[in-house]
Amino acid sequence: MTRLHTVALAAIATLMAGTALAEPQPMANPAAGAEPIVGDATYKAFHEKEGISRIMADFVPRITTDPRIKARFEGVNLIRLQLMLTNQVCYLTGGPCEYGGRDMKEVHASLGLTNLDFNALAEDLQLSMDKEGVPFAAQNQLVAKLAPMQRVIVTK
Repeated sequence: MTRLHTVALAAIATLMAGTALAEPQPMANPAAGAEPIVGDATYKAFHEKEGISRIMADFVPRITTDPRIKARFEGVNLIRLQLMLTNQVCYLTGGPCEYGGRDMKEVHASLGLTNLDFNALAEDLQLSMDKEGVPFAAQNQLVAKLAPMQRVIVTK
């Protein structure tokens, strides 16, 4: 894995960590700043909603037991987190899902996330996507939608 791939995947993981803390609210852009990938090829590469659900079912326990970041998830509704992440990734990959989470800057403003947190989450997410057999190219397409959000998510 290249450094660029790690940093980009970190954007996804940190973005996802904040979705568990937000109450669903209608918003102008349901992906909190990212438009979905056009077409359904990426969605299919993620093995559709069932595959995305499996990724998140693997990812959430990873991040809540990872000694580097598990404290970030104390008190978080993990069932809701998994649902929000599944819907967000489904939506962004071009699937038929809707995502209703809050703006990423607002959600993460008080968390004091660092690049170390960001990178740990990214590593965990990559492991979960790899376990599902998502092709590297499809992972990168999702990363390209989420990576720019790092600027508003990492605050320390």
